[in-house]
Amino acid sequence: MFEIVVLALLAGFIALRLISVLGRHDESAETPQPMMRTKEAPRAGGNVIAMPAAERPPLTIPDGVNDTARGGLEAIAGEDAYFDPTAFVEGATAAYRMVLESFWNGDKDELKDLVSDDIYDDFAAAIDARADDDNQYENRLVDIENAEILSAGLRGQMAEITVRFDSDLISVTRDADGNVIAGSDSDATQAHDIWTFSRHLSSDDPAWLLIETDGAE
Repeated sequence: MFEIVVLALLAGFIALRLISVLGRHDESAETPQPMMRTKEAPRAGGNVIAMPAAERPPLTIPDGVNDTARGGLEAIAGEDAYFDPTAFVEGATAAYRMVLESFWNGDKDELKDLVSDDIYDDFAAAIDARADDDNQYENRLVDIENAEILSAGLRGQMAEITVRFDSDLISVTRDADGNVIAGSDSDATQAHDIWTFSRHLSSDDPAWLLIETDGAE
């Protein structure tokens, strides 16, 4: 489970900042939709234009969100009329999958589109170290069972949302001869991760950045 250990170490000394658009809006569309930033969908600029309260669509908050987080989501929506908590969770879930799979696949090009420059070198170094290792590492995200908003709020114009992901992972390590020396290629391991996303609501940049990662019981 080398990759999981590496991710944990990275989280311990530097905040992982995913350059992903979560809840971004397209002013040319009738109904703004969230999307991930990818090579095919580069970052778009432009200030968020305030929408009169009477014209704002009703805020839909996912089931199970605690009262404190609910109040935070309402506060964020009060500052950003295009904010959609349900769409945000969908985008955050996609981000979780993309970061893990890009790292496991050793896809440096894809990682450049997903992480900030200040940590790209750390991921690249971990990928290189794995490539130089005689062992073979296989990882697969089997399922994301749950993505739940734990907390949300504003610090001035900084919006922060914390999401817990419960997932099933396949992780197996083989030696140079192909013998399994750790993990299993058939039995999934449960993983519980907590990621915090942040965005400055008055910024021209619509990207939410993943500013903190942590594990959970």
